[in-house]
Amino acid sequence: MAKKPTLRVAREVCLELADHSVMVRSAKAFFDVSKDRDSNGKAARLTTQFIRQNQTNLSRMGIVMASEFDGQDVRFRVSSTSYVGAIPLLSPTTGKPAYGLVVRPRFEWSGIGPMLAQMGWLIVPSPLRLPLLPRSERRVPAWVMSTMILARIEAMLKNLLRRFEVIAENRQVPRGSVNWGKYATGSVAYGELLRVPCRFPDLRDDRALQGAIHFALEKQLRSLEGLNAHGSFIGALVEICESLIRQVRDAKPSAPSMNQLQTWLRGSMRTEVFRDGLQAVEWTVEERALAGLSDLEGVPWLMPMDEFFEAWVEMLFGRVSRLLGGHIRSGRKRETLVAMQWEPPSLGSQKFLLPDITVEFADTMVIIDAKYKRHWEEMQRGPWSAWEEEAREEHRRDLLQVLAYGNLTSATKVVVCLVYPCRKETWKSLVERGRDIHAATITAGARRIHLWLTAMPMGGDPTELSSRIAHQLRDLAS
Repeated sequence: MAKKPTLRVAREVCLELADHSVMVRSAKAFFDVSKDRDSNGKAARLTTQFIRQNQTNLSRMGIVMASEFDGQDVRFRVSSTSYVGAIPLLSPTTGKPAYGLVVRPRFEWSGIGPMLAQMGWLIVPSPLRLPLLPRSERRVPAWVMSTMILARIEAMLKNLLRRFEVIAENRQVPRGSVNWGKYATGSVAYGELLRVPCRFPDLRDDRALQGAIHFALEKQLRSLEGLNAHGSFIGALVEICESLIRQVRDAKPSAPSMNQLQTWLRGSMRTEVFRDGLQAVEWTVEERALAGLSDLEGVPWLMPMDEFFEAWVEMLFGRVSRLLGGHIRSGRKRETLVAMQWEPPSLGSQKFLLPDITVEFADTMVIIDAKYKRHWEEMQRGPWSAWEEEAREEHRRDLLQVLAYGNLTSATKVVVCLVYPCRKETWKSLVERGRDIHAATITAGARRIHLWLTAMPMGGDPTELSSRIAHQLRDLAS
């Protein structure tokens, strides 16, 4: 009987690319079949199966994967969008998570961390309910997992269920059952008549669970304290961790066993927040959440950079609003939603308009739409005619969208603003040349709409950035 051929283990088990980028890999090299007799045929079959098996997980991260053949080599092309994170990929032969995919921010983690802290952690990475990655993901900074863990534990503590426990303590007023014998021979004999030994059921926080949370938080704190070289924003994470520890300081830290964790999970009336928090404790106990300090499997996670950038712009315009005495509303909180009335309602398609941010002053309305795209980079690189048609069409849609928002207000002066991301160095160069805002004016009868195309750097000093925007708005009002 012929021996069944086996697929050799690939040398590269983790694919990595930046958001909004394209990566091409040789399928023969990735699956290590270059020396096979029918290497192209085998690589093509494996690639097709690889894409089909992982389609659902790839779609969750906005990843498009396709195979191609250039006449000599079978390759797969991976295109990313605005999501960053890490997911497992199933092997085309075993069906098990033998590979991984990591999408990193194109503006680098060194800037993303401080931005998270400056935004007050409005947006944090989210763990995914997927199989673990085949190994700890060392390409991702240590603090990323800590942000997820602390956010889950914080939510868990806010919603922690409580239960009755039998308490034994001395009280001035009797409660429950009184140990009269101990009272007579102890308290009365020593003249302590208001020291009554009682036993009674009381609604107390689960001390064993709090002890497990305390243990996990202490472990997270030790991990974070070794990361000061990553930037001052680590201090903000340390402060959050210490504030959570204070909430459970009365419970002695104790490492929970797996049986204990399972018992808590099987308890009645356990919410999703509770299960997520308990999973965060489990990850910390098993050191999956300690930034690659162990060789255990990694935790899949996801963060939408378009929401991240929108929160960053919202924070900046919040500062602008305070500087100019305006009122800010957030699309993230659904405060800017405007319903669309269709007749009849059953024929309606788009149900509402939802600008990302609005800032209202005395006679001026500023409507902002944050776009985590490359359009600003394209604009700086060359003339409109040099853009690819797809990029031009997408930019037209952005313009039409933000101009439609301009009709949502009756303010005398309207500013509609498309905001794109850029690097700090790019922004400083644009400001020096007076090109950080591209402005146009649209006149309709007595009404004027000012269109701004601008960029906000990923990182930098929020005070400097917001002051620059406020200065531009003052010039417009004068």
